[in-house]
Amino acid sequence: MTQTGIPFVFMRGGTSRGPYFNRADLPEDRETLAEVLLAALGSGHAINIDGIGGGVAVTTKVAMLSASDDDWADVDYFFAQVSVEDRLVDFKPTCGNILSGVGPAAVEMGLVTPRGDETEVKIRAVNTGARVLARVQTPGGAMRYDGEAAIAGVPGTAAPIALNFMGVVGSSTGAFLPTGNLRDSFDGIEVTCMDVAMPMVIARAADFGLTGYETVQELDENRGFFARMEAIRLQAGAAMGMGDVSQSVTPKFGLLAPARDGGTIAARYFMPWTTHPSMAVTGSQCLASCALTPGTVADGLLERPTQSPANVVLEHASGIIEVLVDFEMNNHFTLNSAGLLRTARKLADGRVYVPASVWKGH
Repeated sequence: MTQTGIPFVFMRGGTSRGPYFNRADLPEDRETLAEVLLAALGSGHAINIDGIGGGVAVTTKVAMLSASDDDWADVDYFFAQVSVEDRLVDFKPTCGNILSGVGPAAVEMGLVTPRGDETEVKIRAVNTGARVLARVQTPGGAMRYDGEAAIAGVPGTAAPIALNFMGVVGSSTGAFLPTGNLRDSFDGIEVTCMDVAMPMVIARAADFGLTGYETVQELDENRGFFARMEAIRLQAGAAMGMGDVSQSVTPKFGLLAPARDGGTIAARYFMPWTTHPSMAVTGSQCLASCALTPGTVADGLLERPTQSPANVVLEHASGIIEVLVDFEMNNHFTLNSAGLLRTARKLADGRVYVPASVWKGH
């Protein structure tokens, strides 16, 4: 045997794509698991020619599912971000777009039995401890993928998947404001360091001499900006108690600007070494929370909603994403939950093969 075949379901989840595995079909130890994922995705080559990755960060994501032993959850969702070229696997963050496909994948794998025309799937994101309630369409006891829901960054329409995120505050650092401050300053740039679903460093686009409306290509070509951003991200990561983040995709970086197309606020999101083509589901919750919190770098960029729940519309590089935020505002901002609408589609299933020299299987 020269290769090891591993069962998988290949899904688009939101504006990301990747293989969804049953955790039991993969090696238990983290080091071997990382090597298997690198081989499966083809990391180490700009277009992942020797794997099933797509050459950009949103197509080199991996979901690993298992039946949950949590009293609340049905499914445990373990996420890995595989780098395109650097042969790195980051198990620290989670991904809300890939999470959009967890409910359908769990049904496809037999981890969840459909119940009626709409099935609720309770998901525990094991990387961060977040709890997410997903509602997927299952008419006649089968997954339905066609429908009328549209999301920016994905062509056409599909069946809606409603996600409600709970327990996402301080999910990585243990604190809403990991530095203890509403604003910090690094290299002369004011930022808000916030941890809601995803730890982030958030700044005003104008402070970098940007409009905040630049295209993905324009931002990616601005290497001077990326150098400044990365230097600030590294300092902020240390201040957030995350240590040396030079080899980690977290904290992520975001830019804010006034809305110009009728939304609440304009935003750009970074992964962090390239610009996200649209918007991360996790990042959208953090950016929406920043927008709603008085005293952050969002001050002066929007007319801040004061009634809960608030529908925060983020204008991003591909369109908009709406985050329905249930919050309380007493002496400070308190997030109760965040809801989003996503879609997903099963693209393929079968086995993905890795060299037996990497892993011989169970």
